[in-house]
Amino acid sequence: MARLSRRSLLTRGLAFGALATWPALGWARPSGAEATPPEKNPALPSQKHLTESEFVYVSPLRTNGSESTCHGEVWYAWFDGSVVLITAKTTWKARALTKGLATARIWVGDHGRWKGWFRNNEDFRRAPNFRATARIDNDPALLDRLMKVYLTKYPAEFSDWEGKQRSGFESGERIIIRYSAA
Repeated sequence: MARLSRRSLLTRGLAFGALATWPALGWARPSGAEATPPEKNPALPSQKHLTESEFVYVSPLRTNGSESTCHGEVWYAWFDGSVVLITAKTTWKARALTKGLATARIWVGDHGRWKGWFRNNEDFRRAPNFRATARIDNDPALLDRLMKVYLTKYPAEFSDWEGKQRSGFESGERIIIRYSAA
């Protein structure tokens, strides 16, 4: 039987069972671990880290500079000095842009699902991070580049998602967001 990743467990409708086993698998934040507030303008993580990490955690920033309550971990690619991802227009990342909130905090690395049933996992806050400016970039050539990276970077899961990503992009239900270091 093929090994299922945490992401595929969650996306295949097994979320409750997977979440129930998080502590046993070490995916929950250890008790007593405190979140480290991000620096105002930290240095950009290394190119190697930005290229090879599996996930980024994205939090749009409010007009007063505070983080939104959403810190979702997402698949991404590092292109031309930017974190690039595709997302549904209904996600907070996309809606924040339509509301004029074009600044975000990006954490790089895999620290498990951030939102839990009983408490949130704040481990991602210790990861390398940077402040970024977001913009929508719906270039079909960029989508092709992104899909090629996803197929290489997420081979076990992405084959189930590629069609949905492409058809969502073509219908306008999904957008590409480019986060460039601010």
